[in-house]
Amino acid sequence: MTNRFDSLIARLRSAWKRTKQPTAPRAYRCQCERPVFFRNSECLACKTPLGYEPERAQVLPLEAGPTEGTWQIWHDTADAPQLYRRCGNFDLASGCNWLIPAAEAPALCAACRLNRTIPDLSVAEHQAQWRLLETAKRRLVSQLLALNLPVKSKIGEDPERGLCFDFLASPPDGPRVMTGHADGVITLNIEEADDATRERTRAAMREPYRTLLGHFRHEVGHYYWDRLVRDTGWLAPFRELFGDEQQDYAAALKANYEQGPPADWPGRFVSAYASMHPWEDWAETWAHYLHMVDTVDTALSFGIDADEVELDVEPWGADALWRPDDRGAGAFLGFLNAWVELTAVLNEMSRSMGQHDFYPFVLPRPAVAKLQFIHLVVNGASPAAR
Repeated sequence: MTNRFDSLIARLRSAWKRTKQPTAPRAYRCQCERPVFFRNSECLACKTPLGYEPERAQVLPLEAGPTEGTWQIWHDTADAPQLYRRCGNFDLASGCNWLIPAAEAPALCAACRLNRTIPDLSVAEHQAQWRLLETAKRRLVSQLLALNLPVKSKIGEDPERGLCFDFLASPPDGPRVMTGHADGVITLNIEEADDATRERTRAAMREPYRTLLGHFRHEVGHYYWDRLVRDTGWLAPFRELFGDEQQDYAAALKANYEQGPPADWPGRFVSAYASMHPWEDWAETWAHYLHMVDTVDTALSFGIDADEVELDVEPWGADALWRPDDRGAGAFLGFLNAWVELTAVLNEMSRSMGQHDFYPFVLPRPAVAKLQFIHLVVNGASPAAR
């Protein structure tokens, strides 16, 4: 099955440096031809109901189906049109716009089935926080599905190897909830959905970038390390690139908070936090890879062109890759350099609005090799191939 990255590379080859046309999966249109977006459940122009169909990776215009509570794609002319139901969380604070095939039993969509614990919705501010959390989580899950990564709920679908989320608030008189991952359970402190709180934390931690989606992508990286690297043929090459994950994590964490990152981290890691421990290096680089794929895909979908940008750096060459002789190395390098061009454009746009840089990072050479490693893991390459 062709995944999101294969499709992205094919479009980069044919479209980058040429006139581009908006394409799926991040550019959508209503039946009235007006643009609609990933989060929309109704067209603002013509009021047509909309729903996200994860198998097609599309936001689609809908019309009522033959029975109450069912929907079908607008003017579907098939002899037996596919019928859908809305996710059971559609009418709740999360406002989930995903669709479920009407013949299937689950009341919740593939993204909402991953929830083990949601905030106490009797607290008014929790409803707004939950909506923001779910919006970011759905973006994450849609990308994971498009990349053909395993996405099964730990609750009911795959108790041993599945994934689930606990969205928790710190008790007034108890310990603060810590965001993290353990054995497929991702815990997120819901205060991260509060912009002011998150910005104070970002400034206090001296982080150039801190977002809800970034948290999700980082923590799910830990989950996929367990699924795709641990106990597989990728473990030995992982240790060559990222280091030995068996070193004491608690000691590394303590040293990071007491002493800060090593002075030379910018030349070796994608972020300061990545320098703390090989697991965090993997998770930060994994999150970076997901950022890159989704952003380039979105740019191609909307025809954004970076041709006129004057770059501050030279494009990366094959010598920066972990496996320069891999048969897909050229495609990956093209994607990487398209990212360099695109972020130069987006940084200039942010500066023109007086905002922080969209992409406040500089990729060092070792991080480029690690990004290719993650790309190969995601795309099911053989760890033994050289």
